[in-house]
Amino acid sequence: MRLVTLLCAVLVASPAVGPAAATERRGFTAQDLVMLDRVSDPQLSPDGRTVAFAVRETDFENNKGVGSIWTVPFAGGDPRRLTPEGTSANSGRWAPDGRHLYYLSAQSGSMQLWRIAASGGKAEQISDYPLDIGSYKLAPDGARVAMSFEVFADCDTLACTRQRLDGKEAGKASGVLFDRLFVRHWDTWKDGRLNQLFVAAPGENGRLQGEPQRVSGGLAGDVPSRPFGDAGDYTFAPDGASIVFAARESKAGEPWSTDFDLYRVALDRVDEVENLTVDNEAWDTAPVFSPDGGTLYYLAMARPGFEADRLRVMARDLDSGQVRAIAPDWDRSPGGLSVSADGGTLYATADALGEHPLFAIEARSGKVRRLTEVGYVGGYDVGARGIVIARDTLTEPADLFTLSARGGKPGRLTRFNAERLQEVAFGDYEQFEFAGWNGETVRAYIVKPWNYTPGQRYPVAFLIHGGPQGSFGDHFHHRWNPQTYAGSGYAAVMVDFHGSTGYGQAFTDSISGDWGGKPLEDLRRGWAAALAKYDFLDADRACALGASYGGYMVNWIAGHWQEPWKCLVNHDGVFDNRMMYYATEELWFPEWEHGGPYFQVPENYEKHNPVNHVGGWRVPMLVVQGELDYRIPVTQSLATFTALQRQGIPSRLLYFPDENHWVLKPHNSVLWHRTVNEWLDRWTGAGSGH
Repeated sequence: MRLVTLLCAVLVASPAVGPAAATERRGFTAQDLVMLDRVSDPQLSPDGRTVAFAVRETDFENNKGVGSIWTVPFAGGDPRRLTPEGTSANSGRWAPDGRHLYYLSAQSGSMQLWRIAASGGKAEQISDYPLDIGSYKLAPDGARVAMSFEVFADCDTLACTRQRLDGKEAGKASGVLFDRLFVRHWDTWKDGRLNQLFVAAPGENGRLQGEPQRVSGGLAGDVPSRPFGDAGDYTFAPDGASIVFAARESKAGEPWSTDFDLYRVALDRVDEVENLTVDNEAWDTAPVFSPDGGTLYYLAMARPGFEADRLRVMARDLDSGQVRAIAPDWDRSPGGLSVSADGGTLYATADALGEHPLFAIEARSGKVRRLTEVGYVGGYDVGARGIVIARDTLTEPADLFTLSARGGKPGRLTRFNAERLQEVAFGDYEQFEFAGWNGETVRAYIVKPWNYTPGQRYPVAFLIHGGPQGSFGDHFHHRWNPQTYAGSGYAAVMVDFHGSTGYGQAFTDSISGDWGGKPLEDLRRGWAAALAKYDFLDADRACALGASYGGYMVNWIAGHWQEPWKCLVNHDGVFDNRMMYYATEELWFPEWEHGGPYFQVPENYEKHNPVNHVGGWRVPMLVVQGELDYRIPVTQSLATFTALQRQGIPSRLLYFPDENHWVLKPHNSVLWHRTVNEWLDRWTGAGSGH
């Protein structure tokens, strides 16, 4: 994926409680952030009466998250935990008859499939394979289960892969030989294994026995894709007789290709794999069938090599092979798809003008209706009695809400974290507009300090999102959450500069080849517009912060726009476009963004290369880096720190040996926030704010 925006996680919600008691209010802290329960993945029962959903709690002592599956009546009521206490579970899915819920858990020592009665009781392990199950999906009739395993392609059995891994651990030589690129990806060194798709049938006792049948063996590619693919990459036909999955062939050109295709395989002829989208050399993904099985809906990009291209909704008639675009003029890029029971409506979420709503798309006419207004819809399901969504906003961690198929005001279903947050005062927020580059409308958000008082002025955290094709938006993020700055007495300003998503594909496209141009102009104008509009912003006490592309922009700002900033914070930011190209893993990203490989068009990379302007740096900078970040390798941040230290510029390096492009572990997250806030306080003269 792109220089992954540091924003991508959905933060969310703990059991419902009554109204908060009157108490002294305080600001939101990093400790609050990491301890919040996170609600996600709502799944409606077949009769639509019950919602199953996931809750991730934080075990701070053991520095990890613990997942569980809960249920709540769709009509309203108290949520209850279904999976056993003391275990971690994820991916809860209803059996077709609604009597059981399936889920994944490693409570037996490896990640296996379990099931539990919908009414509760003792959970039952139904698989016992020698490898972890990575993802799974039930056939519509429950007669089969599709599962993904990480296997060596030349192994005929799961045990073969297990034995080979055990043999490597026992060996004394540590060298690894590679013949082509993608030697590492995201945060993992490759060892020759691929995600592969298998199918098994439960026995009379409901357990999966014997060797599962590999159904993606005719294709050397990851199913699901890495590093973020999941069960949305594959789907059963309604009759359960075939599967369609998305994959990109693992071959020499894989690191610079976005050519994911959709493949269909009949389960009684698994050696015959049909490529349904061979004519499109760009990304095809997210397959779902119409209820009658005659149409395959999916998402497709048009431009090979561009991972931030608009995803269009496509329909393929499986008898004739004819393909048509649904809503071809809808200038949004949706995520996954789902289909109504009557096949007449498709549902999808997409970024839209700083929000992330749910949309309904008429399958025949292509007419698009927006079903939600504010906030970020991070998960949803459509059932017989309506829709359930997991939604959050800049002042509210995610909870579940019900929604009519016509849209309208959502009805609250859960109130997780209410007790935990009863004494917290969040900073109010609003979106504003200004004339950005070339006079074009650009939008931004401002979040007030938690203790805002009219007539007072406050220091500012100027946040710059990653991607660069991303968006901060009306979203309660788990990592770069502006409320942690508001809780420390800062105002936060966030500009969706040219290149951001949700404002039309032309707006998104406009950053490619111009990383330091239009976006910097938008940030300058956005800062000026914020100062003109909000008199509580203290222009003399402001710091700019960013990660990934946002970190690149901090390095670019260091050489081109020093005047307003008392300090800078650069997390996993690009320092040298040249070495970034030669050291990163997904080469399609820099090759698209800069118009080709570095050795062909070096001038494009050097046009906006921060390393060429180090001599102009003078603003104090905090640098943050994870060792396991192979997207923007650690040497980029070490070079940044060297450039700062050698010039005598006040600077610090916060290094995490066990984190990747994101800071995920609870204790590391608290340390990250504490270090960043102390840096801001040091240079703005601000206190903690609470």
